[in-house]
Amino acid sequence: METTGFPLQFARTRRFSLGVPRQFTVSPDGERVLFVRSVSGVDPRSRLWLYENGEERILADPSDPTGDMPVSDAERIRRERARETSVGVVGYATDREARVVAYALAGALWVVRTDGGAPWRVRTEGPVVDPRPSPDGAHVAYVSGGALRVVRTDGTDDRPLAEPETPDVTYGMADHTAAESIGRTRGYWWSPDGDALLVARVDTSMVRRWYLGDPSDPARAPRAVPYPAAGTANARTSLRVVRLDGRHIPVRLPERAPEDEALAGVWRDPAFEYVVSAGWEKSGGPVIGLQTRDQRTLWVLGVDPADGEVERLFRQTDEHWVEWPPGAPLHTASGRAVLPCVRGDARSLRIGDAFAPDGLQVRAVLGAVGERVLFTASEEPTETHVWSYAPDTGFVRLTDEPGVHTASAGGDTVVLDSRTPDGHTVTVVRGGAPSGRIAVLTEQPLVTPEPVHLALGKRELRGRLHLPSWYTPDAGKLPVLLSPYAGPGMQVVTKGGGWYTAVCQWFAEQGFAVLATDGRGTPGRGVEWQRAILGDRLTPVLTDQIDALHAAAERYDALDLARVGIRGWSFSGYLAAAAVLHRPEVFHAAVAGAAPADRRLYDTYWEERYLGHPGIQPENYDRCSLIPYADRLTRPLLLVHGLADDNVFPAHTLRLSAALLAAGRPHTVLPLPGAGHLVIRVGQADTLLRHELDFLRKSLGI
Repeated sequence: METTGFPLQFARTRRFSLGVPRQFTVSPDGERVLFVRSVSGVDPRSRLWLYENGEERILADPSDPTGDMPVSDAERIRRERARETSVGVVGYATDREARVVAYALAGALWVVRTDGGAPWRVRTEGPVVDPRPSPDGAHVAYVSGGALRVVRTDGTDDRPLAEPETPDVTYGMADHTAAESIGRTRGYWWSPDGDALLVARVDTSMVRRWYLGDPSDPARAPRAVPYPAAGTANARTSLRVVRLDGRHIPVRLPERAPEDEALAGVWRDPAFEYVVSAGWEKSGGPVIGLQTRDQRTLWVLGVDPADGEVERLFRQTDEHWVEWPPGAPLHTASGRAVLPCVRGDARSLRIGDAFAPDGLQVRAVLGAVGERVLFTASEEPTETHVWSYAPDTGFVRLTDEPGVHTASAGGDTVVLDSRTPDGHTVTVVRGGAPSGRIAVLTEQPLVTPEPVHLALGKRELRGRLHLPSWYTPDAGKLPVLLSPYAGPGMQVVTKGGGWYTAVCQWFAEQGFAVLATDGRGTPGRGVEWQRAILGDRLTPVLTDQIDALHAAAERYDALDLARVGIRGWSFSGYLAAAAVLHRPEVFHAAVAGAAPADRRLYDTYWEERYLGHPGIQPENYDRCSLIPYADRLTRPLLLVHGLADDNVFPAHTLRLSAALLAAGRPHTVLPLPGAGHLVIRVGQADTLLRHELDFLRKSLGI
């Protein structure tokens, strides 16, 4: 198997993300499917495409052949939150019938119709972020300079609807916590009639400013980032109904949950600080999800758009935290509520009076067409399938092949996006039968993943073992490399393959036995599995990695427990550094990328969910941070960090390095100038893989 060119391929394809169709929109009549995709697996420019009558055609093609088009700071930040890897048309929105499409390109607003004709530029007052047509396609709303504006699609009547009162205020944008941690990336929503919008007003004046500069360019001023670290003030998000005639109607959101409803605990904060969901129902007014600062209470509110008064539609509490899947809440055409719930140990779903089958772990609510609801769920944690519910059919699973599936729907058309061991396919299903495919143009990795899926130890930890394709039992023992993620919100051990699996196989081809394991705290295995890390985000996770390692070694003689390394990025970078600090008898070297070494420096929503408030439960933060244990390092440790990372700030790595130096503990630091939390640039992503390999070989005596 040829492997020398893999790191460069990994970088050129931007983690094999180029050429992959995504962001599907199916028209209400099921006739048209919109999506974005580049024309090859190495072209970074995404185009806007239309699939109709069994054929694909380009609706919008960026003209810059280099793909290096300037974007505003607001758009760059939005892309960073979305982990966007391409350029060109990276997002779009449509009117109700999917006839009028708006998108931003290099800060300019463009509009195109799906029924023919070339795109046209709509002149605006400033750089455009997140343009969205009105339901009738007559107007386009957009954000520019923190203001929400609206313009007719013919380019006339460009005017502000809501302008910031101070530099710390924005209208129509999601704050850092909403976009980065909660998953709510939008900040405004059109009414069904197109005569008003529900708009988020975000005030960051109370949020502590952090400053992020580029040490490689000392002439460039640092950027101020309002970052709500654990225990500090969040941005204040309020909502208002803004009518096209200029009237503003404040939504009368409650400030706190009643004291008699607040759950007891070591730390309790019933202030409603998080707008976790918002939208405008097809019939009726806006519906909003509010969550308290301690995350134990969530209310769903209906809003009267005439006066802003609210009515509580639904309340859910949990003694630990309330967690809802993406897409919830939702209402069908008749008003039947689609609401998450906990049944036994499952994160389940209630649709009207019907409950999802017992034991089904619901992952996301995909949408509703009439009374039919689509959602994804897991029976086995390594697989995610598409399910459908309708009153006449009940709950039906739509996908069969092991893998990770999702879908989009409109009319009687469903677009199934499937990642399986055999590859990635996008199938258009009409009337219940496959009618065509949308091409997936990504490059095939130069290495062919050949993992063995395992259930390891007494907890049946889901693991994936990669051995070299050339390995035979008489080749002797192999050094072991653990390559997990293992943090909340993400799995790497699935039947869906992907770039992560290819990277593991590449390391295996270099002579390692590579093991990835999803332990306690990861999604898809039930409520108690996720709650196991409450108060301690480290010990159960690290224990599971060690248990999986030893269980795999008992089953495979190829694993040499005298030479064990671990690598990771973000949460798994933190885990890798912790492994050599706390368990050097097990782990002999580590590569830790973008590691959140000081849990007090990460954001409110993620940290306080698991560790509580640092001023009230400081022992949790002390236990889970790495800096207090710097003097324990006795193994080789490589720390890597992008210097433009505004998710896990470089301060984490720099403070850990300073503590290691003060304790007299040798280590290596590799800074990546200009890199954010996602390292994809050619010359960095490829070189980093090779550098990790060299470091691990040297450190493990290979």
